[in-house]
Amino acid sequence: MIVLGSTGSIGVNTLKIAKKFNLDIEVLVAGYNIQLLNQQLQEFNPSLVIVASKDDIYKVNHPNVKSGQDIILETIRHSSSNLIVNAFVGFLGLAPTLEAIKCGKKVALANKESLVVAGKFIDTSLISPIDSEHFGLWYLWDKSKKIDSLTITASGGSFRDYDIDKLHSVTIQEALNHPNWSMGNKITIDSATMTNKLFELIEARWLFHTTKCDAIIESKSIIHAMVNFTDGSTTAHIANTNMQLPIAYALVDDIQKNILPKVDLLEVAQLEFKKIEQSRYPIWQIKDELLNNENLGVVLNAANEVAVQRFLEAKIGFLDISKISLDAINRFHQVKINTIDDIFEIDKQIRASL
Repeated sequence: MIVLGSTGSIGVNTLKIAKKFNLDIEVLVAGYNIQLLNQQLQEFNPSLVIVASKDDIYKVNHPNVKSGQDIILETIRHSSSNLIVNAFVGFLGLAPTLEAIKCGKKVALANKESLVVAGKFIDTSLISPIDSEHFGLWYLWDKSKKIDSLTITASGGSFRDYDIDKLHSVTIQEALNHPNWSMGNKITIDSATMTNKLFELIEARWLFHTTKCDAIIESKSIIHAMVNFTDGSTTAHIANTNMQLPIAYALVDDIQKNILPKVDLLEVAQLEFKKIEQSRYPIWQIKDELLNNENLGVVLNAANEVAVQRFLEAKIGFLDISKISLDAINRFHQVKINTIDDIFEIDKQIRASL
C-alpha cells in the first residue's frame, strides 16, 4: 500500500495496523517530521519515500527518496499498490484522491476535504472512510430495513463547556486543548468551531447518498454514529475512541483479531447528549444549506483553511474563524461547479478574496 501522511496520527496508527496484520508498505509519504519518518523506516522497508521538501531528502535514511506533489501523483499512477491511504490534511489531499480513483484504486480516506469539495466527482464505491463516524454508519448499515436518516456524534470540542461570552478572547493554546483526545492542530480547531462536523455531514451525504444527516453532541465519544429506521427504531455504534478500528476495516478484508478493548458500559455509567447550538457554534446555521447545495463545500473548505491558519498565526480571534467562513458562503452562495477544474479555480478565487 501507499501511505500518504505517514507521520501524522492517522499515518502512525495505519502503520500499527500494517504491522499487526503483516501488510506490505510500498511507499511512505511524509511531511516535515523527518525524525519520526526515520523511525518508521527502521520498521518498514518501502521501495520509495517521498517528503514535502527537497531540502529534507538528504536527512532521510533511505536510498530512494523524492519530493513534490507531482511525484506523489506519478507514484500513485505507476505503483503496483491497489490501496492508497490518504491521511493528508486539507485541500492538498484532493489531487491524490482523484488520481487514485481515476486509476481504479481503492482509497482508505482520512482526507475528508476530498469528499467535501469534490464528492460529486468521486466514485465512492472505491472509498473506505477512515473516520469513526462514517465507519460507524457503515457498520450499522442494514439494507434489509428501510433507513430514514443518519446521525453522527460530536465531542463538542475544546469550548463545549466554556462561557459563551468569553469565546472572543480564548487563546490558541486553549483552542488546541481538546477534552477527549490529541489530534493535529487544524482538526482540533475545526472541532472547536464545529466545522469538522459539517465536513463529516457532507461526507456522509456522498458516502450514503442522503441529505437526511444530522449531528448531536455526545461528550464521552463512546457512541460514534446512529442509523434511524422508518419503523422508529435506532441502532448505535459503540466503541472506544481509537482510529485503529476504522483503519483496520479499511485495510483488511476479514478482521478476525481483536483491535480494541470492549466498552464497559458499567464503567461508562452515564452518557450525555446535547443539541449543537448556533449560539456556541455559529457555523452550524449553514448545515442544511451545505447538505442541499453540492457546490458549497469548496467554498467552506477554502475559507476555513485560510481562517484557521490566520487564527493559529494569532492574526484573528477564535470567533473570526466562523465569521470568515460564513461571509464566504454568503458571497459565493451562487457558485456553480461543473468540472474538477472548476474546483481548483474556485478554491483559488475564494482564497484570493479573503
